[in-house]
Amino acid sequence: MATIYPSLMGTNPLKLEQTIKQLDPHVHGYHVDIMDNQFVPNVTWGAQTVNAIAQATMHPLWVHLMVVKPEDWIQRLELMGGSIFSFHYEAVGSNIHFIKQIKEKNWYPSIAISPSTPVEKIFPLLPLVDQVLIMSVDPGFAGQPFITDVIKKLEPLIGYRASSKLNFRIAMDGGIKLDNIVELAQKGVEDFAVASGIFDYPDPVEALKILQDTVAKGL
Repeated sequence: MATIYPSLMGTNPLKLEQTIKQLDPHVHGYHVDIMDNQFVPNVTWGAQTVNAIAQATMHPLWVHLMVVKPEDWIQRLELMGGSIFSFHYEAVGSNIHFIKQIKEKNWYPSIAISPSTPVEKIFPLLPLVDQVLIMSVDPGFAGQPFITDVIKKLEPLIGYRASSKLNFRIAMDGGIKLDNIVELAQKGVEDFAVASGIFDYPDPVEALKILQDTVAKGL
C-alpha cells in the first residue's frame, strides 16, 4: 500500500496549525524537512518548531534531516513512537552507530540518498534500517522538477531487498505529482513525500484525496 505524507515545507508557515487541522483526518503522518544551511544551502525549522508540529497532530512525523550531524537531533526531537527519522548517507557514510539510539526512541531509522549517489553504496547498511528514502530532486529546495534517472535505483533496491529477505520500505521525495505518482507506486515506491503536488492547489485536502484515489486505482 502506498502512503502519501504531505511535506509541510510546501505550506504557508503562517497557516501551519490550520493546515494540520484540515489534513489530520486524511493522513497517516507528515513529512518535515530539517535543514542546517551546511549540508544544504537552506535552513528550515529548528527543534522547537518541529516539536510543536508533533504536538499539533495525532499522527507520527517523518522527519528528513538534511544536516551534517543528524545524530545531534535525536535528543532534541520529541516525536511519538512510530515516527520516521531520515538521515543522509552523504552526511554520515557508514558511521551509523547512532541507529541504536533511534530505535530506543521507538522511531524508524531511514537512510536517504541524493540523486547523484549510487544506490548500491547503501546496500551494506540496509539490514539496519526500516526505510530507504530516494531523493528525486537535489536536496535543499521545494518545487524542483522530478529527476527521472532516479527511477533506475528502484529495481536493484527491490532486488536486493528480496534476495536478502529484508523488510524496509522504499520512499521517494521531490517533484512527485499527479502525473508520475502512479508509475512510481507501480515500480515499488511505498512512501511518498509530496509538497507542491498538494500545497500548490487552493484546497490541499482535495489535492491529497485526488492523489490518494489515483494511486489506489492505479495499483
